[in-house]
Amino acid sequence: MKVILLEDVKSLGKKGEIVNVSDGYARNMILPKKLGLEATPKNLNDLKLQKANEEKVAQENLEAARVFAKNLEDKEVILTLKVGEGGRTFGSVSTKEISEAAKKQLNLDIEKKKLVLPNPIRNLGVTNVPVKLHPKVTGSLKVWVKEEA
Repeated sequence: MKVILLEDVKSLGKKGEIVNVSDGYARNMILPKKLGLEATPKNLNDLKLQKANEEKVAQENLEAARVFAKNLEDKEVILTLKVGEGGRTFGSVSTKEISEAAKKQLNLDIEKKKLVLPNPIRNLGVTNVPVKLHPKVTGSLKVWVKEEA
């Protein structure tokens, strides 16, 4: 019997796949636990429409991420740090502070998890911080770190 999987089933397949299983396994395990549906023409058509819709939504998300990345290129955030003798900074700038400053200064809601900063910023000047907006799209935000007056 052909079955469309509604969830990942260990040693059988992933969600959305069409697999061939024995009739007994389908009747006693897959169908009662709602792990899959029988692969009737109607269910196959529904699956095709659902996959087309998911692809459309994924494409729209990708386009939105590209537009947002384009908007980020010319934006900059200004942060201040205390500086001691010899230009040494006290503390550092983390992704949390950059995210909060972007919200206040630019009205952009960028999650701190999306900011790719290997180490906190500990020096004055301009730093380009990569922003992971989508698995295929990475933008860049300029962060100015200035001396606190």
